[in-house]
This record gives sequence, C-alpha cells and structure tokens, in this order.
Amino acid sequence: MTIPVLDRAARTEHPVLDVLANRWSPRAFDAKNAIDEAKLASALEAARWSPSAANCQPWRFIVARRGSALHHGIHAALKGFNQAWAGDAAVLIVAIAETASEDGTPITHAAYDLGQAVAHLSVQAHHDGLVVHQMSGFVAEQIRELTGLDERFVPMTVVALGELGDAGTLPEPLQQREVAPRVRRPLNETVLLSA
Repeated sequence: MTIPVLDRAARTEHPVLDVLANRWSPRAFDAKNAIDEAKLASALEAARWSPSAANCQPWRFIVARRGSALHHGIHAALKGFNQAWAGDAAVLIVAIAETASEDGTPITHAAYDLGQAVAHLSVQAHHDGLVVHQMSGFVAEQIRELTGLDERFVPMTVVALGELGDAGTLPEPLQQREVAPRVRRPLNETVLLSA
C-alpha cells in the first residue's frame, strides 16, 4: 500500500528560506536506488564549509553505502525502532566530534561545530532532492569497535541519507509518524530573553 506524503512544509511564524521550511526527517527511504554520488559529495562539501571556532573543524564522518559491510555494521548498532527503517537508507553516515586535539587539548566546542556541519549537510542534501534523518539511538561503543575510532573521536549521531521512499513500507506506528502534522514549540517560548 502506498501512503501519500502530503505537504510537509513547516507552518512558520515568520518567513524562512523554502529549503528550510520544506526540510523534514522522513523514515521511509527508497530501498532500491543507490546514492547519487555527486549529491552525496555536495552534501559532504557543504558540511566541510560550515563554520567552526578558530577554523578547527572538529568533525569527521564515516560514510557507509547500503550493501557494504560497514553499512550493515552501523545498522546493527542502531537501537530499537531505528533498525526497522534505517537499513533502507542509501547511506548511513556516522557524525563524529573530535573532542580533543592530537596532543590531548580538549576541544570544548566540538559538538556544537559538528551540529553546524550536519545542519549544512542536511540543508544541501534536501536542496538536491535527498532526504535526511538524524538518529541519536545507537550504541556508540559498537560504532567505535567497528571502525577502530580513537578515544578522542566521539560518535554523536547517525545520519540516514537517500531518496524518499514509500511510507507504506514502514511498520504501522511509523507510518503514522510519517504523515503526522509537523509541530514546533512557538518562537516566543524558544527565545528566553530579548531586549
């Protein structure tokens, strides 16, 4: 059964760029098409050029294409219902914060800068017709063992990336999430102080 995905544009309180208003995080990925390598490269390039404190660039990515042993291993490290859908994504990307330099100096802004890099990746991917879903539900130690990461590199999120699939292929509870209205806390509850 095919489930139509209706207009997913955010109902913003103020105007924003279309690419931002239309970005959302689906769970239904096309399980057949391989990743468009040029679009993947553009998304990673957008991440590369995101801002970072002192141009430190404390982020790294592990990129695993569907069908590879690496993709299988990352998928196995996902928790709970993430495993029910994320394996269909053409690519699983582990987003990693470099929390200390090679000499052991802490990089206190690593998670913040990594977040910006992933945001840039997400917006570029969406602009190019791909969809992205970020997941915090995974076992970081499994990723570390699978990839041999040094302790100073911390897996922070796993990003599913690919083409939009049919929501009808998802388990019933996830089908409902796929078409549920998008909501956010009002802006006046988000801005704590403004003078």
